[in-house]
Amino acid sequence: MLNYIWLGLVAIGILTAAGRDIYNETTNRYANGDEWEIIASEDIDDSVSDIQHGSVLLSPPAQIYQDTLRFQADVRNVRASKRRISLLVTDAHPPAVKEIAEAQGDGDKLAGYAEYRKGAWRFTHDEVRFVWMKRITNATLEAAELAVTIAIGLIGIMALWLGVMKVAEEAGLIALLAKAVRPVTTKLFPEIPDDHPAISAMLMNIAANMLGLGNAATPFGLKAMEHLNDLNPKVGTATNSMVTFLALNTSCITLIPATAIAVRAASGSADPAAIIGTTMLASLTATIVAVTVSKLLQRLPFFRIREEAS
Repeated sequence: MLNYIWLGLVAIGILTAAGRDIYNETTNRYANGDEWEIIASEDIDDSVSDIQHGSVLLSPPAQIYQDTLRFQADVRNVRASKRRISLLVTDAHPPAVKEIAEAQGDGDKLAGYAEYRKGAWRFTHDEVRFVWMKRITNATLEAAELAVTIAIGLIGIMALWLGVMKVAEEAGLIALLAKAVRPVTTKLFPEIPDDHPAISAMLMNIAANMLGLGNAATPFGLKAMEHLNDLNPKVGTATNSMVTFLALNTSCITLIPATAIAVRAASGSADPAAIIGTTMLASLTATIVAVTVSKLLQRLPFFRIREEAS
């Protein structure tokens, strides 16, 4: 189900971006093809110098700004009647100008060509199209790059903690922890017999979650759900035990948030373990709330499993 949710969010994002791009195209939001009249230029002459620097006064299209604008400009001669111009955009310029510059890929400069026509120099900026689709693409690539960077840094740390987990399991520490919490689980899951294999799987899952090893806890959680389904009188509908276990699994008290510490360390945190105290308090609160709500909702007739009519 979670995959479908992510797929839906991605589809909504793409459709929203495409819709905004289509709207911008139909309204010509970025004034593509519209000419800016060059009123005056300082320190720029008609010489064949390759690059010149100076100040340019332009009259932009009305939809961008209603008055003249002055820019510091870099001018490159292409030919006698055409020049490549790069205008320096600052915070003093209108938001529409900065938006076009950012859409071109450089928020500090607005690039385009100036041509001599009808007795005057006229500037036309490079066309800006499909801005939102480009933003989504860039954000996707940046997120993928960040994910790889974090994952590579996470491998070594996770390997260490999973090794510690395996040593603890072989030494009997996990079994000891599971035995310690057994009185609590019998109260939480009264429908499950004490000797049922679901109890062991759930205890191993809870123990792994308490050590903050979500990856190690996942197989035990899946096995526990499989065993709980064996006791399900109506397959396909979650039982009270399933709901309580899911609430406990997703909000389990965390003594050592190993995965979060590993992510913080991989991201360059100066003190990755600083979250231990706050994590214990937050996870304890979340566990109490989740289990309490699940137990209260189980008492409502609406959420009780009804036997199918024969």
